[in-house]
Amino acid sequence: MTYMGNPYYPLWLDNLAADVTLEAAAMDGTACGAADVSFILAKAREQYEHQEFNYAGPCGQNGFLEDYSSSVRGMPTYVVVLVSFNANGQTQHVVVNHRPRSAMLQFSRVMLETFSGSPHAKHWEGTP
Repeated sequence: MTYMGNPYYPLWLDNLAADVTLEAAAMDGTACGAADVSFILAKAREQYEHQEFNYAGPCGQNGFLEDYSSSVRGMPTYVVVLVSFNANGQTQHVVVNHRPRSAMLQFSRVMLETFSGSPHAKHWEGTP
């Protein structure tokens, strides 16, 4: 993962609030809690064949935005991640949007496969 030619790691991943929430177009419902959100995001990042960041930086007064392209099983995928911080500077809420729709649905199917048989599968069981 690189941004502007330099290695990139989202530091906000290491500062999750205990009650952080995760929502995404590719999932149903909301994942809650640092352990679950961290685990889901780590598994999601493993699905990307590469990440090329167009932007990673501040968004408003208490937010952070990532805009990147990737591929998942060979399908080009474009992603926008909006991170909101609480008053203590911890990651409070994460929203992920994959596009186009066909890529979002493929990503959702991959996540269902990844979490099949686990409690996290509930977030992808409705995937067409």
